[in-house]
Amino acid sequence: MELNEAFAKSLRHIRKQRGLTQEDFSTRSSRTYLSSLERGLKSPTIEKMEELASVMSVHPLTLLTAAYLTKEGLEGYLVLTERIEEELKNLQFPSNQASAVLLGEKP
Repeated sequence: MELNEAFAKSLRHIRKQRGLTQEDFSTRSSRTYLSSLERGLKSPTIEKMEELASVMSVHPLTLLTAAYLTKEGLEGYLVLTERIEEELKNLQFPSNQASAVLLGEKP
Protein backbone atom coordinates (compact mmCIF):
# COMPACT_ATOMS: atom_id res chain seq x y z
CA MET A 1 0.00 0.00 0.00
CA GLU A 2 1.29 3.47 -0.86
CA LEU A 3 1.84 5.98 1.95
CA ASN A 4 -0.71 8.45 0.50
CA GLU A 5 -3.36 5.74 0.53
CA ALA A 6 -2.43 4.70 4.07
CA PHE A 7 -2.55 8.32 5.26
CA ALA A 8 -5.93 8.76 3.59
CA LYS A 9 -7.36 5.70 5.33
CA SER A 10 -5.92 6.73 8.68
CA LEU A 11 -7.20 10.30 8.42
CA ARG A 12 -10.69 9.12 7.50
CA HIS A 13 -10.67 6.47 10.24
CA ILE A 14 -9.61 8.88 13.00
CA ARG A 15 -12.06 11.54 11.79
CA LYS A 16 -14.92 9.05 11.91
CA GLN A 17 -13.78 7.62 15.28
CA ARG A 18 -13.96 11.15 16.66
CA GLY A 19 -17.47 11.58 15.24
CA LEU A 20 -16.43 14.42 12.97
CA THR A 21 -17.68 15.33 9.52
CA GLN A 22 -15.58 16.91 6.81
CA GLU A 23 -17.49 20.12 7.46
CA ASP A 24 -16.15 20.16 11.04
CA PHE A 25 -12.74 21.03 9.55
CA SER A 26 -14.06 24.14 7.78
CA THR A 27 -12.13 26.54 10.04
CA ARG A 28 -8.87 24.80 9.10
CA SER A 29 -9.47 23.36 5.65
CA SER A 30 -12.01 23.24 2.85
CA ARG A 31 -14.18 20.16 2.52
CA THR A 32 -12.82 19.71 -1.01
CA TYR A 33 -9.22 19.66 0.24
CA LEU A 34 -10.04 17.27 3.08
CA SER A 35 -11.85 15.01 0.63
CA SER A 36 -8.79 14.97 -1.65
CA LEU A 37 -6.61 14.02 1.35
CA GLU A 38 -9.00 11.24 2.31
CA ARG A 39 -8.88 9.87 -1.22
CA GLY A 40 -5.09 9.95 -1.29
CA LEU A 41 -4.95 12.52 -4.07
CA LYS A 42 -2.97 15.07 -2.07
CA SER A 43 -0.44 15.08 0.75
CA PRO A 44 -0.60 17.61 3.59
CA THR A 45 2.21 19.87 4.70
CA ILE A 46 3.50 19.46 8.23
CA GLU A 47 1.60 22.58 9.25
CA LYS A 48 -1.63 21.27 7.73
CA MET A 49 -1.16 17.91 9.44
CA GLU A 50 -0.86 19.74 12.75
CA GLU A 51 -4.07 21.67 12.04
CA LEU A 52 -5.99 18.52 11.06
CA ALA A 53 -4.74 16.68 14.13
CA SER A 54 -5.82 19.52 16.40
CA VAL A 55 -9.38 19.37 15.04
CA MET A 56 -9.41 15.64 15.82
CA SER A 57 -7.80 16.18 19.25
CA VAL A 58 -4.83 13.92 18.52
CA HIS A 59 -1.11 14.60 18.36
CA PRO A 60 0.18 15.03 14.78
CA LEU A 61 2.51 12.07 15.36
CA THR A 62 -0.51 9.92 16.16
CA LEU A 63 -1.89 10.72 12.72
CA LEU A 64 1.43 10.05 11.00
CA THR A 65 2.08 6.90 13.02
CA ALA A 66 -1.38 5.61 12.18
CA ALA A 67 -0.57 6.10 8.49
CA TYR A 68 2.66 4.07 8.76
CA LEU A 69 0.94 1.36 10.78
CA THR A 70 -1.79 1.17 8.14
CA LYS A 71 0.88 0.93 5.45
CA GLU A 72 3.09 -1.61 7.23
CA GLY A 73 0.53 -3.53 9.28
CA LEU A 74 -1.00 -2.75 12.63
CA GLU A 75 0.74 -5.72 14.25
CA GLY A 76 3.98 -3.73 14.00
CA TYR A 77 2.89 -1.15 16.60
CA LEU A 78 5.30 -2.21 19.35
CA VAL A 79 8.19 -2.70 16.95
CA LEU A 80 7.63 0.75 15.47
CA THR A 81 7.35 2.54 18.81
CA GLU A 82 10.43 0.77 20.16
CA ARG A 83 12.37 1.70 17.02
CA ILE A 84 11.35 5.36 17.33
CA GLU A 85 12.27 5.43 21.01
CA GLU A 86 15.70 3.92 20.30
CA GLU A 87 16.38 6.26 17.38
CA LEU A 88 15.48 9.32 19.45
CA LYS A 89 17.80 8.20 22.24
CA ASN A 90 20.63 7.63 19.76
CA LEU A 91 20.22 11.05 18.13
CA GLN A 92 21.54 12.67 21.31
CA PHE A 93 19.61 15.92 21.37
CA PRO A 94 21.30 18.85 23.13
CA SER A 95 21.03 18.55 26.88
CA ASN A 96 18.04 20.55 28.01
CA GLN A 97 14.80 19.94 29.84
CA ALA A 98 12.71 19.46 26.67
CA SER A 99 14.99 16.81 25.21
CA ALA A 100 15.25 15.04 28.58
CA VAL A 101 11.47 14.79 28.76
CA LEU A 102 11.37 13.62 25.14
CA LEU A 103 13.85 10.88 25.92
CA GLY A 104 12.12 9.84 29.13
CA GLU A 105 14.95 11.06 31.36
CA LYS A 106 14.83 13.23 34.47
CA PRO A 107 15.52 16.88 33.57
